[in-house]
Amino acid sequence: MGSQLNRPKQLSLAVALDDQATFDNFYAPRGTPQHLASLVLQDEGQQFAFLIGAEGSGLSHLLQAACQKTVLGRNAGAVYLPLADLTDYNGEDIFEGLESATLVCLDDLQLVATNPDWQEPLFHLFNRCREANTKLVVAAHEVPDDLGVILPDLLSRLKSGVALQMLHYKDDDQRRLLQHRASMRGLYLSDEVAVFLLNRLPRNSRQLMEALETLDGASLQEQRRLTLPFVKGVLDI
Repeated sequence: MGSQLNRPKQLSLAVALDDQATFDNFYAPRGTPQHLASLVLQDEGQQFAFLIGAEGSGLSHLLQAACQKTVLGRNAGAVYLPLADLTDYNGEDIFEGLESATLVCLDDLQLVATNPDWQEPLFHLFNRCREANTKLVVAAHEVPDDLGVILPDLLSRLKSGVALQMLHYKDDDQRRLLQHRASMRGLYLSDEVAVFLLNRLPRNSRQLMEALETLDGASLQEQRRLTLPFVKGVLDI
């Protein structure tokens, strides 16, 4: 499911959300920044949040989960914008009218933060969202002070809300994450197979989930359990 903006004389954006990117599917042990972030994003009283983390730390999943909840729940009009796909556009065109949404999630801010053509439009978006009481969530790989933002007023806005830094999952948490997501797909993933995958694949949640999706498809097609030989054969590792 996705969200779409239709604005005359401006860009029409249709961004599909990953159906697997939900809060139920997000592995966030109690006490971790990931757990706190999931609570903050579901707290209607928090109007602005800034999430920081390395690639694969769950940022995109969290932002899309917030939009899934809004789109599928009692509110409508959530907008998820992966800025990695929009760097060739003009920030003013991208952000115009977004304050009419119930929730705006901007992913990968670090890709446009140093671009003057994006900084002022982003600053104005902050102000319009604040006036319209629109919730705004921003994710980036660096803390605001390290983004290279030149516009002081924008930097001030980026530092004005709740800021949460995602940490890499520990080994046991990575294993439980894999097993949690496998269980959500109706698959049993043994400790042996989960540890093997973690030792042979990049420690990046996105790539791990892609591998799990491949295994899910192969398991369904061949009616096989996820044994170690089967996993080795399917993933060629």
